[in-house]
Amino acid sequence: MSTISNFCSIILALSILTIASMVPEAEGRAFFVFGDSLVDNGNNNYLATTARADSPPYGIDFPTRRATGRFSNGLNIPDFISQSLGAPLLLPYLSPELTGARLLDGANFASAGIGILNDTGIQFVNIIRMFQQYQYFQQYQSRVAAQIGAARAQQLVNDALILITVGGNDFVNNYYLIPFSARSRQYSLPDYVKFLISEYKKLLMRLYDLGGRRVLVTGTGPLGCVPAELAQRSRNGECSAELQQAADLFNPQLSSMTKQLNSQYGADVFIAANTGKMSNSFITNPAKYGFTTSKIACCGQGPYNGIGLCTPASNLCPNRDIYAFWDPFHPSERANGLIVREILSGSSDVITPMNLSTILALDAKTIT
Repeated sequence: MSTISNFCSIILALSILTIASMVPEAEGRAFFVFGDSLVDNGNNNYLATTARADSPPYGIDFPTRRATGRFSNGLNIPDFISQSLGAPLLLPYLSPELTGARLLDGANFASAGIGILNDTGIQFVNIIRMFQQYQYFQQYQSRVAAQIGAARAQQLVNDALILITVGGNDFVNNYYLIPFSARSRQYSLPDYVKFLISEYKKLLMRLYDLGGRRVLVTGTGPLGCVPAELAQRSRNGECSAELQQAADLFNPQLSSMTKQLNSQYGADVFIAANTGKMSNSFITNPAKYGFTTSKIACCGQGPYNGIGLCTPASNLCPNRDIYAFWDPFHPSERANGLIVREILSGSSDVITPMNLSTILALDAKTIT
């Protein structure tokens, strides 16, 4: 590993540790995760689907050095959040290890390939769509109630931190999957975004009904700048303007919708994180963050290493820390850490109504 890579890794680790040390811990606070491949910790390993990351070189930098089902070379966004909570890394809900005391830590229900809409990711077949993730969440609550009683189980859920990350696939694996897709014929892009936001609102309201009271809601990343889209749509390495427009339309409307819901519920239930803006900083100026490239994936094939997923036959960079993207679609471990640093301590232009450190500090005073 190069000197600059070692230096960047140390700086990132110290910054995460520093922020985490500033966050008062709510002892025993559960953590739940819903969404797609950006936050899947391995549920798809247990499904007959092509949307899985359970083979090398995925996980090459994970503590066990083994593929876990995370679409990362190492830790993903939920992992860094777990670390900031002082909690163990979450188990996927389908893991047979999720029993007994581990149930009380929470669970990850996310599944690679899914979207807000049920017709997103149909090419992947057996994936856990959002309504099914919620069904598993209800099942989880029944299991915990059987263990600690209904009242304590309800309190555990109400006090929990919840992360939901969904929406990107509704563009790249639905609207823009093929020319003249069914959804693109049905809606103009602005109308499609409005439709997605209205459907996302239903998902968030359902999550509230299921007991969620602190929900971190992330927007889409820089859709037009990921290596997969550069490989398909870019001539000179420029981001796809149309896909970037989709993200630019989606993220502000998501923030406005969560603000509306908070007003409706009379509490700051939903925290909107504009992960598109958080990522743009190191995509437009990678050198500032110690990356040598934000265009080429570390692992892949074809132009920008942007074709297909990462496999043992792929090109593999020797130094993952200097790549913003791990594979054609997903950030590297270092990039995930930078995103979580913004979630924890970012200003109101990237996370509203307040950042996660502030939320956790407030909650530490009230959760017993």
